[in-house]
Amino acid sequence: PRRISDGFETACKVACDHLDTISDEIKFDKEDISALVEVARTTLSSKIVTRCLDHMSDIAVKAIMAVADLDRKDVNLDLIKMEGRAGGQMEDSQLVYGIVLDKEISHPGMCKDIKDAKMCILTCPFEPPKPKTKHTITVDTAEKFEALHKQEQEYFVEMVKQVKDCGANLAICQWGFDDEANHLLMQAGPPPARGGGPPA
Repeated sequence: PRRISDGFETACKVACDHLDTISDEIKFDKEDISALVEVARTTLSSKIVTRCLDHMSDIAVKAIMAVADLDRKDVNLDLIKMEGRAGGQMEDSQLVYGIVLDKEISHPGMCKDIKDAKMCILTCPFEPPKPKTKHTITVDTAEKFEALHKQEQEYFVEMVKQVKDCGANLAICQWGFDDEANHLLMQAGPPPARGGGPPA
């Protein structure tokens, strides 16, 4: 076994030395990626994306360069994710530097375009706390209803204030927002977005 392993190591060294003699060195940096784009075009030329080969090659190279550690000559491919969407054409594909949240603003009157977003991600329901024990509350007068509504609104106002004070201009809650919360958040500023289940 020792001789076999030594033989493999010797063969590996001979193969690497031969590769060094026949290989070409491609010079590139983050400003000049034309050589890498040509390599990507050659690689993708046999794939289904030949219809928009230049566009896809450019996206592929820019995605790699965005996460590549050139000093260590390492690329963490886990930092790159491909997301497909129904509709549109292949030419509509684009590279997004950052993250994509497939959520919708829960109030139709709020702005849909938010630049330099600072998100407040809530993993708890945006509503007054509920007792964990079973109970029955009887509201038999208008005064009691007004008191209950006032207390609930005060709780909502405090929650909205906390979201606003933390500097967020977008609130995301995995459990969604009810009409009262939507109304108060619309007045305060941070647009609420519906969540889509528990956080990953």
